[in-house]
Amino acid sequence: MAAIIGGSLILPSHSAANAESRLIPENTVYLKEELRAAWMASVLNIDWPSKPGLPIETQKEEFTRYLDEQKAMGMNAVVMQIKPTADAFYPSEYGLWSEYLTGVQGKDPGYNPLSFMVEEAHKRNMEFHAWFNPYRITMSLGKTAELSDLEKLPEAHPARKNPEWVIPYGQQLYFDPGNPEVQQFVTDGIIEVVKQYDIDAVHMDDYFYPYKIAGVPFPDQASYRKYGMDNFSNVEDWRRNNVNNLVEDINLAIKMEKPYVKFGISPFGVWRNKSADPTGSDTQAGQTNYDDLYADTRTWINNGYIDYIAPQLYWNIGLPVADYAKLLDWWTQEVKGKNVHLYIGQATYKINTVSNGVQNWFNPEEMPNQIKLNRTYEEFDGSMHFSAKDLRRNPLGIADRLTTDLYKHPALVPPMTWIDNRAPHAPKVIQLKQTSDGIKLKVEAQNHGDTSYYAIYRFEGKKKGNIEDSRNLIATIHNENLSQVFFDKTAIKGRTYTYVLTALDRTHNESKPTRPIHVKVK
Repeated sequence: MAAIIGGSLILPSHSAANAESRLIPENTVYLKEELRAAWMASVLNIDWPSKPGLPIETQKEEFTRYLDEQKAMGMNAVVMQIKPTADAFYPSEYGLWSEYLTGVQGKDPGYNPLSFMVEEAHKRNMEFHAWFNPYRITMSLGKTAELSDLEKLPEAHPARKNPEWVIPYGQQLYFDPGNPEVQQFVTDGIIEVVKQYDIDAVHMDDYFYPYKIAGVPFPDQASYRKYGMDNFSNVEDWRRNNVNNLVEDINLAIKMEKPYVKFGISPFGVWRNKSADPTGSDTQAGQTNYDDLYADTRTWINNGYIDYIAPQLYWNIGLPVADYAKLLDWWTQEVKGKNVHLYIGQATYKINTVSNGVQNWFNPEEMPNQIKLNRTYEEFDGSMHFSAKDLRRNPLGIADRLTTDLYKHPALVPPMTWIDNRAPHAPKVIQLKQTSDGIKLKVEAQNHGDTSYYAIYRFEGKKKGNIEDSRNLIATIHNENLSQVFFDKTAIKGRTYTYVLTALDRTHNESKPTRPIHVKVK
């Protein structure tokens, strides 16, 4: 992935230079290919809807406002939580309607939110990543959870119908990750969405086995005796195998149904500490993926179980127990040479707060420096920000900084050539002229099925420039929106411009450009 700055091509180093010796660029480096997304959490109404029970039009207005804000910041994808607690934001055979829509689990909200959200994201040419939580049944019950708490769920709830699938832990109820029927149930529930909706990716975050409660072991011994003891000498390896099997099965099932739908996971930011494994990161995290959450991210990457990984690097640069810079360097080495994209989970929610007892997040340059540092690695493919409401708050002006600097120029989502490496045919521009609304571009719709959207490049003067320079990319437009036409409203009176367009498919392979077309703005 090449970066361009100040007219010069800069190729990030492939060397094994460690994090300490890597400098943060003073000037912003722009990438033409970079996933930029925000998480939108529905659990506890964190992001959307703002509260349960809102009128349908209010819910829709809230969601489209978020998309418009994110698009204006330069985002090209949204990660929307559609199954937060064994429920659903769509009619489902595998879960009841979410209480975060209406306030009552199982109550029909009167429309299909998922259909609406996918359509609105695609209108803005943003990818829609459907975010699932596989095992969580309830949030905190306010007391120690017991199996009898199932009686508080609606009769039609799948957990109540299958109490043998359920394990209480702490103040919550969970599906048992070691039960093969649960694993199949989770996979089938995801494939229901893949089949019925035009999503771009299936997404999971860090919630596999629950985060450990000090002094309270996860009570799955009966399940281990039944399903794992014959093949695994310890419960820890069996648990990791359960998660590995689930991840592999989900990926295979997705690809069998729709090969272009991506599968990505955003794990906790530390695989293992170096103190537990010499190949782990130079960190002192209290809990880790491998040892505590039983999420063996290395196995997923090495075996091709996922298309992207988005570790949650929710620490600041230089933090002794978990240095963002050292972790970024570690993760780039994990994915190097593998068929998996690396997106970094950015802790936008921490900006302007005290974290880990230090005040680094009061520095307005902390997050910009993290993104600049990301871009010095060739293995870096994009960022995901947690979360949408925090971007809306604009702490220390981060949303403004994204809009006017870091994400100033549009970016294409990086292609996944292991899924598909065939580019579509070049588009055909059938109209380019000046109107009162700006320079009007109209493209002949591509009917051969492989074009998803178009990229529009503009150059000053009568000469076609470099389409690899992201500063020349002015917009992307979804194939379905061609009837709306594109207007370049930023063209300056008296100047001459040259335009070229390219076509891109679902996995973001880019066609050859159209012939250059010139126009003088009068």
